[in-house]
Amino acid sequence: MSGHSTYEPKTGIERWLDTRLPIVRFMKDTAIDFPTPKNLNYWWTFGGILALMLGIQLVTGIVLAMHYVPHVDHAFASVERIMRDVNYGWLLRYMHANGASMFFLAVYIHMIRNLYYGSYKAPREVLWIIGCLIYLAMMATAFIGYVLPWGQMSFHGAVVITNLFGALPIVGEPITTWLWGGFAVDNPTLNRFFSLHYLLPFVIAGLVVLHIWALHVPGNNNPTGVNVKSEADTVPFHPYYTVKDGFAIAVFLLLYASFVFYNPNVLGHADNYVPANPLVTPAHIVPEWYFLPFYAILRAVPDKLGGVLLMFGAIATLFVLPWLDTSKVRSMRYRPTARLYFFIFVLAALVLGYCGAKLPDDPVIGAATGLMLLDADINSFVWLSRLATLYFFAYFWVILPVLGLTETPLPVPESISEPVLSHPASTPAGAAASPEKRG
Repeated sequence: MSGHSTYEPKTGIERWLDTRLPIVRFMKDTAIDFPTPKNLNYWWTFGGILALMLGIQLVTGIVLAMHYVPHVDHAFASVERIMRDVNYGWLLRYMHANGASMFFLAVYIHMIRNLYYGSYKAPREVLWIIGCLIYLAMMATAFIGYVLPWGQMSFHGAVVITNLFGALPIVGEPITTWLWGGFAVDNPTLNRFFSLHYLLPFVIAGLVVLHIWALHVPGNNNPTGVNVKSEADTVPFHPYYTVKDGFAIAVFLLLYASFVFYNPNVLGHADNYVPANPLVTPAHIVPEWYFLPFYAILRAVPDKLGGVLLMFGAIATLFVLPWLDTSKVRSMRYRPTARLYFFIFVLAALVLGYCGAKLPDDPVIGAATGLMLLDADINSFVWLSRLATLYFFAYFWVILPVLGLTETPLPVPESISEPVLSHPASTPAGAAASPEKRG
């Protein structure tokens, strides 16, 4: 996809290095001269945003690990010491904690863009699967990282989530015992989680390198979903997209900074500022916001094993998505019916997130209006979660496969350039467009 290399070493050192380790050639070919579809919009800038956020999480995490004490008697106090006594420790911790939320916000937008424009379809199936592995590693890293402060929500969240593995037949108990390092969540558990939390970000970084490599084989998808036909459809990555990505990153960093400096604790839970106490259980154990949809799916099923299988099934479904969507058209720009179902899917995911933050037996009507209009057993967030869960799975396993066979898409352009060049600038009625405008 990248074509023949145009790099020419200009100095003796460059020529010497190029014959032994052509890293400069590699960087120029992949990050500067790489031919990129010329119609990419700002939804494509979140790849660069995610790379930056991963770098921030790695750097802040390494420094925080220098001061953290992975022991049940000292973990909570060591976090407070970081906040109060370590130079700029408060900044590092708030950057790391809120950076996790910004990381997930960017990855969810990135995934929604891929779903809308069909970036998971051939020949990008491996690229999508590697992205799903990155997401899975992010979830594991974020969960065990949330346990490390050893507050009330950290401890009891670890108890609840690790016990879920125990519901799995045959392998559940050994997995739970290994995670605990014993027969309960205690000091060995904290040591294991600290070790894994330090290791997994580097696994993510390795997967990101693989992800970029897999991207550079077929090249970028684009809003039309049409393959690149010629050099006229592309522009060099630099300066066109480095500048565009730079602007998007600056805007995203403003949002990130607004949380770090003005609302650093708004995305957390107050109970996590209370030291862990196994004898006192919080009234409502709730995960971080980016896990809430899966938490709602878990609670939507009355059977524990069924809820666990459904929650893991929601993630596993993403891995087989390229083979569930039977449509030959990538972009939903040309699939109006699929676009409608897609927006309902996004709404269902948001509803699941909202339900996950609520108590299961809270009345939906009562919460919204202050009135009880329906029976409490029926009018609850559990039932709303069940409806949203049903649509979540139906979208992937029923709607996408059936739509691909029955939907009549709109005409797809022959090339990336066609949608731009076929719509010249408006001219007075009856007047012909100039040759320049006609392309």
